[in-house]
Amino acid sequence: MNLKSHLIFTLYTIHGILLKGASGQHPLVQNMTVTEGATANLTCRVEYNDNTSLQWSNPAQQTLFFGDKKALRDNRIELVRASWSELTISISDVTLSDEGMYTCSLFTMPVRTAKAYLTVLGVPEKPEIDGMTKPALEGDHITLTCMTQGSKPAADLRWFRNEKEIKGVKEVNASGKTFTVRSSLQMYVDRNDDGVAYTCKVDHVALTQTPQQATEVLEVHYAPRVEIIQPLAVPQEGQYLKMECVSKGNPSPDPVLWTKDGGELPDLERMIVEGRELTFTSLNKTDNGTYRCEASNHLGTSIAEYVLYVYDDPTTLPPSTTPPLHPIPPDPTAQLGSRASEPTVTGNRDPNAVGQRGTDHALIGGVVAVVVFVTLCLIIVLGRYLARHKGTYLTNEAKGADDAPDADTAIINAEGNHAHAEEKKEYFI
Repeated sequence: MNLKSHLIFTLYTIHGILLKGASGQHPLVQNMTVTEGATANLTCRVEYNDNTSLQWSNPAQQTLFFGDKKALRDNRIELVRASWSELTISISDVTLSDEGMYTCSLFTMPVRTAKAYLTVLGVPEKPEIDGMTKPALEGDHITLTCMTQGSKPAADLRWFRNEKEIKGVKEVNASGKTFTVRSSLQMYVDRNDDGVAYTCKVDHVALTQTPQQATEVLEVHYAPRVEIIQPLAVPQEGQYLKMECVSKGNPSPDPVLWTKDGGELPDLERMIVEGRELTFTSLNKTDNGTYRCEASNHLGTSIAEYVLYVYDDPTTLPPSTTPPLHPIPPDPTAQLGSRASEPTVTGNRDPNAVGQRGTDHALIGGVVAVVVFVTLCLIIVLGRYLARHKGTYLTNEAKGADDAPDADTAIINAEGNHAHAEEKKEYFI
């Protein structure tokens, strides 16, 4: 290699080293996102550094650290690591005012810089529910409002009725760097809303674990409604019977009032009232009548009536010797005991609709039909018997009187006819 070639090779080598150094001395940073009140770490790195210092500056272009030297008196800002290739600092208890563009500078000729944007998320405050009237009256129109402040970006509010989500009307207002969010829920309340929990939940990117929420339980006052329940489908004499007056109202209509046929209960020894229950220790026919249960609160009064019909004791009839023309269905009341509790009877009831009375009528009709049939058979047999023995029967005197001039002669003639009696015998079978 001659001298000229050697010089060219040397120049290219120096140029390559300079290019490599220039590219390796560019600072590298990353944008950061933190939640308000948390700690932000800002890191600046270089691949190659020829003893040149690194520096961090805030959005106001104030120097925070120059190398390992602190330049700004802020106790929240601390040095994490300082070397020729890295400068990392931390900002604790970050506020919204810390948000902005931070600059890392490498003091080469010329100075090289890199910028990192610090985003601070505003944490929404716990929501509050307004407009919950306690107590509300059935039919009232109410408006529930849920509000949260301090969110950045704007939070989202969601309504739940117990566990089911319902839709509200959302409103967002800016307040400096943060937002105030409201959501309204309008409704007409009824008795089905009594005791229902209405919950407002806040959804936000800063709430990574548990969402903020508020819950209010709605109390609704409403007039009572009553109904009478008794367990026996076929009340019979001698049985034990309990009737219950079920009343629903808020405030609770306690106690209830029991009456019979518009007046007081007639026999308090057998008719025992305990709270909402009316108990008959032993039923009899005098208990037939209309029983009324009445419940009241400050919003109104409700009345329920029940018609009680007490049936006779079931009796067993002797078996019939005449087979029925049609099969007789089994009596559904035959398996009912004195405490049958399967059917639930409420309100007014027609006692004639019960199957026991229909069964008694069928049995009586069957007996009458058998008696009529037997009577007709006897009449027919007697008539045939009389028809076969119909004729004129004469005495012996009458038989000889046709040819005799007087009674003595008739007698003699009659006696004379005894000889021919064998010829005139009639045999009756």
